Amino acid sequence: MRAQNHTGESPFLLLGLLDDPQLQPLLFGIFLSMYLITVLGNLLIILAVTSDPHLHTSMYFFLSNLSFVDICFTSTTVPKMLVNIQTQRKDISYPECLTQVYFFIIFVGMDNNLLTVMAYDCFVAICHPLNYPLIMSPHFCGLLVLISWLLIFCISLIHVLLMRKLTFYPGTTIPHFFCELAQVLQVASSDTLMNDIWMYLAIVLFSVLPALGIFFSYHQILSSLMKLSNMANMHKAFSTCGSHLCVVSLFYGTGLGVYLSSAVSTSAHRSKVASVMYTVVTPMLNPII
Repeated sequence: MRAQNHTGESPFLLLGLLDDPQLQPLLFGIFLSMYLITVLGNLLIILAVTSDPHLHTSMYFFLSNLSFVDICFTSTTVPKMLVNIQTQRKDISYPECLTQVYFFIIFVGMDNNLLTVMAYDCFVAICHPLNYPLIMSPHFCGLLVLISWLLIFCISLIHVLLMRKLTFYPGTTIPHFFCELAQVLQVASSDTLMNDIWMYLAIVLFSVLPALGIFFSYHQILSSLMKLSNMANMHKAFSTCGSHLCVVSLFYGTGLGVYLSSAVSTSAHRSKVASVMYTVVTPMLNPII
């Protein structure tokens, strides 16, 4: 079979989560409910932060941005999956697949960036409380978020431009419920060396480095807390960053689960289950935490 550049006439086929037709209505109901909970929960956070002047602080500014990103993150994959379940179709056009990859990378990267700047915010609040208003000024917070958006937009665009040079066999099957970058590269019929190099570079820039930044922030926070003799101040410090630490653990824990399930196990089903935790469950639980 001759490989070709996709221009939209030959769609990809997404295998989805389960093949059993009898389970599709149950699957549809579960993921629709989870999607609605995610959207409504994060919207409530955004509305609460924007409407209450007492919440116009750097911590809640970053939190509202995280809620917006989580809505967009889950909206990148779940609606298409719900449509495919409802219509009992598995196809996704080439432009749709590229668009899904583009926005998925953007919102995963922004999740990493926002969690990192939130960890820095906790670090400044606990380790440098007297200088906190000066360091975490509204201008500086807005600049951090703006730079994060610009960087991830550029990185994602380069990924998509490199993908456009790849060739695929007609009717290529992707063993997933959405167009995840690594899965798409695996089914390409042409050389993906440059794509792989750029993918691992992006992982270092937007996953490994943010994780190291978060680890450093919490190492400094823990060192400061160990010096505190007042239990009330220690409890206040824990309450300041405890929920953020839970979100970080959930996000990176499920992300690591996706990576390990793909690297260690040859089972596509296990990889898809891990991806559900990463792309659907985590954004839904963030507002609750």
